[in-house]
Formats: sequence, structure tokens, C-alpha cells
Amino acid sequence: MAAINPSVFLLTVNGQIEGANFPEYDNLYCKYCFVYGHDWAPTSGLEEGITQITCKGSQSSHKLIWNFPLETTFKSTNPTGWPQLVVSVYGPDVFGNDVVRGYGATHIPFTPGQHTRTIPMFVPEPTWRLQKFTSWLMGRRPEYTDPKVVAQGEGREVTRVRSQGFVTVSFHIITKDMRTLGYDTGPPNTANTPSATSSWSTEEQPYSTQ
Repeated sequence: MAAINPSVFLLTVNGQIEGANFPEYDNLYCKYCFVYGHDWAPTSGLEEGITQITCKGSQSSHKLIWNFPLETTFKSTNPTGWPQLVVSVYGPDVFGNDVVRGYGATHIPFTPGQHTRTIPMFVPEPTWRLQKFTSWLMGRRPEYTDPKVVAQGEGREVTRVRSQGFVTVSFHIITKDMRTLGYDTGPPNTANTPSATSSWSTEEQPYSTQ
């Protein structure tokens, strides 16, 4: 009976943190984590991780390449609090200390299939010039104590930030039982076409590679 009338739907997230573009910096690595609402729970995979350190190559248009895999599955009873991916990039300063080079976040795509997201990154800035000079002198830039705050938005309106860099992430999204529970994330104008039927067959088979 549970299989016929499911009480939760599943969201499977596969993909990779492909790389980044930070023209002023090199030898960077990326940390990631997922932020989600109270009705969501991970069922498999990793909720957070850290990439390898990478440097710019002459054959990659001076881009930083990580190709770090993402793989996790969530369950939920409603879409409120849909998961977000939070990324933070770090690298050495002139003194060799690891400092943050950018924070960013993006919602996991809502529709099944392949998606690519380019995430604009930013860093917090000191409010006063003295703070800016002191942070440079001590080799300690302003950082968030918890990177997850960038996905919440609460209190960020009083934070001074500066944009710098981009991170590119690719997703392969698979959902299961969303349509059964009344949530249709498919294209609204192709609901009765053969292509839509093929697309939604992916939802019914969460481990299909279609």
C-alpha cells in the first residue's frame, strides 16, 4: 500500500562542481554543503564536502577545474524549503594563510534532467577603513562563521559585500513520486506529448540514466 500511496517524494541530485573563474587568484579549493527546510531529510549521499586544490592551466582558458562529484538524495513531504547548494572558495593570501575568496548559493533545479548553473560569488567587506587595513595586516579577511547563512538571506541586507568570481556547477536531477503527490515539475505546455511521457518515466525510475 505504501508503494501505491507514497507519503514522501524523492529528489536525487547528481552532478559535479565543474570549476571556477577567479581572474585574480590561483591555487583555490571549494567547500560545499546543502541547506534545506525542516520537512526535508537526506537519505543517502554526502551533505557536504571539499574539493582538491587546483591551479589554472594554459589549456583551460585560465579557468580553475575541479570536476568534483555531487551525489545525494533527499526525501520530503512538500517543496517548501527546497534544497540549495552553498559553495565557498578558499585560497592562500600573500602571507600563505587560507582566506575566503567567495561565497555563493543556488537552488537545486526544480525540473528533472540536465542543468548547468553559474553561481556569482561574493566576499564580505569590512565596514570601516581601519578594519580593512587591520584585516590585511593580520592576514584575516572577514568571513561568515557559518557559510550556510548565504542561503538564508536573514541579516544579509546589513552586510557589505563585494562581487568576485564565478563557480560553475552541473546537475542531473531525478525526482520520484512528486506527480503522485500532486506536484508537477514538468513543462506545462507538453503535459500530453510523448516527450513529456518519456521525461516523466525518469521520475518513476529514480536510478534510470535516461
